[in-house]
Amino acid sequence: MLKVASIFSQILGEISLVNFEKLVIKHGAEKHAKGFKCWTQLVAMLFCHLAHADSLREICHGLACCNGKLVHLGIKRLPNKSTLSYANEHRPAELYRELFWSVLDHFQSLYILGCRKKKFRFKNKLLSLDSTTIDLCLNLFQWAEFRQQKGGVKVHVLLDHDSYMPSFVHVTEANVHDINVARILSLPSGSIVAMDKAYIDFKLMNQWNERGIFFVTRMKKNAAYRVVEQRPLPKKRNILNDEIVQMTGHYTSENYPAPLRRIVVWDKENEREIVLLTNHLDFGATTIAAIYKDRWEIELFFKALKQNLKVKTFIGTSRNALLIQIWTALLALVIIKWLHHLSKAGWSFSSMAVMTRLNLFTYRNLKDWLDEPYATPPLLPEPEQLKFVWK
Repeated sequence: MLKVASIFSQILGEISLVNFEKLVIKHGAEKHAKGFKCWTQLVAMLFCHLAHADSLREICHGLACCNGKLVHLGIKRLPNKSTLSYANEHRPAELYRELFWSVLDHFQSLYILGCRKKKFRFKNKLLSLDSTTIDLCLNLFQWAEFRQQKGGVKVHVLLDHDSYMPSFVHVTEANVHDINVARILSLPSGSIVAMDKAYIDFKLMNQWNERGIFFVTRMKKNAAYRVVEQRPLPKKRNILNDEIVQMTGHYTSENYPAPLRRIVVWDKENEREIVLLTNHLDFGATTIAAIYKDRWEIELFFKALKQNLKVKTFIGTSRNALLIQIWTALLALVIIKWLHHLSKAGWSFSSMAVMTRLNLFTYRNLKDWLDEPYATPPLLPEPEQLKFVWK
């Protein structure tokens, strides 16, 4: 039998309306709402990302094309452009931040967001820390001044490699240095953090070391050190050097008095040496190199976010509107990740995003569509007029 609800409405059904209403009440988001519900705003913003709508006009006109069945989306009337714009500017972005974490926790509790691709022998939690910059027009986003004629914001992410989804997200102006965000992190003891050179702060790294937190990063070229111990190299591997070192710089030796491990890895693809620095003295050198290589997953996360969702062009110019668009983009990314994991069609993540966009208002059972997307939908039987027999 043909499903009477669209793919979009079935996706929205996975977001707990009861939980969302609790968050709306908690943040007082519908105070003086005058009939425009936060759920309508959420539907509009998710449509913006999933359908790749570029403007308020495209969002409103796109929703108007759902064959007059807005009620299936949980809304009674079409949102107005000015009303949606006003809501994005004034309703708390914190509502959508909490909704994102709530939906992410729900899917992770069901173990339906995938698992770590690369199998390591250790059971430590593996994390990657990095940020991506989103360029903005300074004339429109004057609050986000970055350079003399350029604006921008940074999305700082701590990626959990168990599901390749964030465990921490923080949005700042682009002129905020990455290390300032690293200092506010609360990392679990025993975890391993892979990061680039922008996060090197020996005072912070010493605090992590004292709390049993391991890190793997790139070593700066001008770092002063002395070799304490030379370790044997694994045979037929890409490890060129493995040694225990002591930092000798005036400030670095004071901020980090403990020994560190310096590993030189040969990058065959780019024909260069990569010098790694870590406080983990027990793992094999090839394992340390593999940990840093797996940091590439956070670059893939940023690529998926920027290429498949609307975070390069914004439908509002205020800071609050931009934050709402970023948080709803992250929410849409979780939804696509969930669909991608459920699907048996073998699509890539980007293909899943495209097919979702093209089938938002297709009337099929969601799970059947994910398993057999090209199958012909079942047809409804045509009504048949029964004949009245006179006797």
